[in-house]
This record gives sequence, structure tokens and C-alpha cells, in this order.
Amino acid sequence: MVITEGNGLPIGLHVDSAQPHELTLAEATLASIRVPQRRGRPRTRPKELIADKSYDSQDFRARLRKRGIRPNIPTYERRKRKTPKRGRPIRTRPSYRQRYKVERCFGWMDNCRRLVVRYERSVHLYKAFCLVAIILWCVNAILK
Repeated sequence: MVITEGNGLPIGLHVDSAQPHELTLAEATLASIRVPQRRGRPRTRPKELIADKSYDSQDFRARLRKRGIRPNIPTYERRKRKTPKRGRPIRTRPSYRQRYKVERCFGWMDNCRRLVVRYERSVHLYKAFCLVAIILWCVNAILK
């Protein structure tokens, strides 16, 4: 899993086996964020988390709010209801439209064939190749 900043550059990475659901890995991915500051400790939490419908969970939203992160996750209608669900509906904010930047990052990572077809069996080797690809992408972005 990758977490990107507002322009689509990756700032957090967590690699695990293919078995667990993404929602269970989200906390570990959020813990991998370390953005250096000019002075003081690096920032470890974003202001807002924009995610797709697969992360729709009340527990996950509550954990994000507890950490001081504003969730921006659309609701997932599991089944069509005859009557609307009671309570205030969860709406997405206008910043949800910026999610294409994250998808652009995933698309760029798909250009690296070694990341799409996972040849490595061990997780730490796959993570190393992910880091090399991210470093190359960041260097290209700086040089442009």
C-alpha cells in the first residue's frame, strides 16, 4: 500500500503478503509516514485521508478521528434499501476529486514490470524494489 501527498508523490509505503484485506493494513501504512520538517520531529499524520469505498468502516473512521486525521471516504451501499437509512448521510468533500493523483501514482508504479508481476517471494525484497522505483520517480520529478 502506498500513501501519497497532495501532488501524487509517495510519502508512505507498507508491503505485506497478498492475503489480508487492505483495511487491516491501513494502520500500518499510516504509521510509515515520516515527512521531515525544517525544525523538530517529522510529521507522522496527514490532515486528511482520501480513500475509496473499500475503506468504508465506522471503526476505521473512528480510529482516524482519534488520531486527528479527517476521513474523506464515500459510503459503500452493501444492498439496495427500500427506505433510506436513518441518520445523517456521510458525504465526501470536494477534495475527493483529487483522488486521481493517487491513482496516477499507482499507474506509474504499474509501468515498472517487476512491481506488477511479483517475481520475489520474500516481502523485504519486493519492498526494496518498490523503494527503488519510488526513488527513481522522485528524482525524475525533482529534475523536471
